[in-house]
Amino acid sequence: MDAFSYLASAFALFAAIVHASTSLSASRRCRVPHHRHPACSRGPSVSIIRPVCGMDAYEELTLRSTFKLAYADYEVVFCCASADDPVVALVRRLIAEHPAVPARLLIGDERVSLNPKLNNIAKGWRAARHAWIVLADSNVLMPSDYLQRLFATWREGTGLVSAPPIGSHPGNLWAELECAFLNTYQARWQYAADTLGLGFAQGKTMLWRRSDLDAAGGLQALAREPAEDAAATKVVRARDLRVRLPDCGFRQPLGPRSARQVWARQMRWARLRRRTFPGYFALEILSGLLAPLAALSLAAAGLELEVAPLVVAYVAVWLAAEAWLAATAGWPVSWRTPLMCLLRELLLPALWVQAWFGNSLSWRGNNMTVARDTQWVVRASGS
Repeated sequence: MDAFSYLASAFALFAAIVHASTSLSASRRCRVPHHRHPACSRGPSVSIIRPVCGMDAYEELTLRSTFKLAYADYEVVFCCASADDPVVALVRRLIAEHPAVPARLLIGDERVSLNPKLNNIAKGWRAARHAWIVLADSNVLMPSDYLQRLFATWREGTGLVSAPPIGSHPGNLWAELECAFLNTYQARWQYAADTLGLGFAQGKTMLWRRSDLDAAGGLQALAREPAEDAAATKVVRARDLRVRLPDCGFRQPLGPRSARQVWARQMRWARLRRRTFPGYFALEILSGLLAPLAALSLAAAGLELEVAPLVVAYVAVWLAAEAWLAATAGWPVSWRTPLMCLLRELLLPALWVQAWFGNSLSWRGNNMTVARDTQWVVRASGS
């Protein structure tokens, strides 16, 4: 029993060290910057492709930010599947209000895969005029030095620059829970992986050199997986290149959220990770608080120590590290933040278990599946 107890206590200690280390690493990468990059008048020409679908709480704020970039030579290509989408009127108004920025709205639903987002982007990829292309979701809030920060991250051996979403502007309690998922959990691990040279893509922002993706098979190379960012990661690594993350990430204003919306989004992402990187996903059960906390409790009981004080102290240190990270990075912090982080930790095992059972998911009203036998690329011309 003593040997088991010592092993369990070693695991709990190791998990705490990893948690503190990833928090420290992310805080160094995401510390609030003291200055922005200066306006750029001589950078590479860039096409920004923004797929739009429906209206989020801060849709006008995020789309308007596309026109406010301190960058000399860029164009914006908005893509929408349907002319009846309510976002179309907003996009047309913003284009009319900013005649100095070359911008177009392309409408049409082209089926190149079972991924509706990729289908929406396809026409924009073909229409893009420049050799550098940014794929950016409509709910990403772009700072004025957005493009400078992406290019500052690109260096020799890079195949893609991508950035995780940082939850901001939470409109209610459930939005604060989503911040706990997005920021101090997912972004923390993503920056830790990137620091170790294991960066992976997230579809919110992706900067491509067009020739790199064309050499890998073009946009349809991203249709080989149910998630275009997972496919992008595999495409880049297959060419012995790296996915790199810009410091600080880019914010996604959340507004109000419902518990159902938060759970559905996290379940969608969990099932996509299970389908595309099953080995890594299998280890996710060890990435949260409950596994080391259970080990600590077993170790304390086996060594005849007081369990409750150790558990309380362990949880307090764990949550304090996350609150410190959020405060250092300038992410949303309130008195509820530790409670939302604790609720997230209680939900993670249930999320992990449910992700293994079932293949269905939904994205903006589109029903999808991550079944293994699904043919993701639509090969028939014009289908």
